[in-house]
Amino acid sequence: MSGCCNHDVKFDGASAAYRRALWMVIAINGVMFFVEGSAGLAGQSMALTADALDFAGDTATYGLSLLVIGMAVHWRARAAMLKAASLLAMGVGVLGFTAYRLIVLNDPSAEIMGSVAALALVANVVSVLILMRFRDGDANVRSVWLCSRNDAIGNVAVIGAAGLVAVSGTPWPDLAVAAIMAGLFTSSALSIFRQARAEMRGAVVTA
Repeated sequence: MSGCCNHDVKFDGASAAYRRALWMVIAINGVMFFVEGSAGLAGQSMALTADALDFAGDTATYGLSLLVIGMAVHWRARAAMLKAASLLAMGVGVLGFTAYRLIVLNDPSAEIMGSVAALALVANVVSVLILMRFRDGDANVRSVWLCSRNDAIGNVAVIGAAGLVAVSGTPWPDLAVAAIMAGLFTSSALSIFRQARAEMRGAVVTA
């Protein structure tokens, strides 16, 4: 979304519709963190656990997005940088847990992986549809969209991994998907960080 007179001005989230959308998505993510986190532990699935951590991170960062709506651009950019840092931390954490699982290779439950990932996919597709019209904006708004998009991609990957685990009888597809998701977290974090840094530079120049 752009300003009607200046197409370089990005949507900053300052609308009642966007706030309502964020509240709905926060509720969805909070519920799914507990559902998928419990299933990840019960099914010994690193991919499900990684996705549950993503739900937790999204719940917190979407709350931060709500908090900074309407604030000056440098505060919104700093909030986006904090979200980028949390995504990066999750990526590193998932890689660490995956490395640990390479040593302790307990076979994950393909049935739990597939069924819970399918439920998570439905939740994330609903979130994506709610946020679709707000996908373009400043770093704070765009970070919300990227997180939701990543979730849906991750769920499809987990469902695929569950099928491969069932066919192969090994945990390697689960571990591979967890590593891919860690890379996706890292890539999105760097993208958000670059945009937020550019917006902070612009705020300083125009101040």
